[in-house]
Amino acid sequence: MSSKQNQQLVSDLRTVVTRLVKKLRTKSSLSVHLSLTERSVMGLLDSHKELLPSELAAMEKVTTASMSQILAHLLELGYIIRKPSATDGRKAIISLSQVGKDTVLQARSQREEWLLKALEHTTTAEEQARLRSIIDILTKLVDYE
Repeated sequence: MSSKQNQQLVSDLRTVVTRLVKKLRTKSSLSVHLSLTERSVMGLLDSHKELLPSELAAMEKVTTASMSQILAHLLELGYIIRKPSATDGRKAIISLSQVGKDTVLQARSQREEWLLKALEHTTTAEEQARLRSIIDILTKLVDYE
């Protein structure tokens, strides 16, 4: 493949992946009342179970002051729990509340339900098989450093 063809492939891939991610973001009830960063924080807490505010800020690449505001809003909504660290009482450990866990699960289910319907209504069995093999390729791209 020529350099020009590779450039076009890169552009097309970036465009379609970005559009899919944006579309998926709109397919959950969380998108109505939480910012993208707030939803991302909830996802991180779902994956890591417990994190310090400073760890969340570093992962989200925001200031600790911004993270404090995000956490205050999530706490106000009842999505997170803040408890003192067992080793350092000055630090707070953040985790999802049961409501937060349920909300993350519901949002994920809503996005996956939309994606399943979209796949079933717009692709053939052969195209779905091709997508399965493409997932391996996309995973290699995501894992590349």
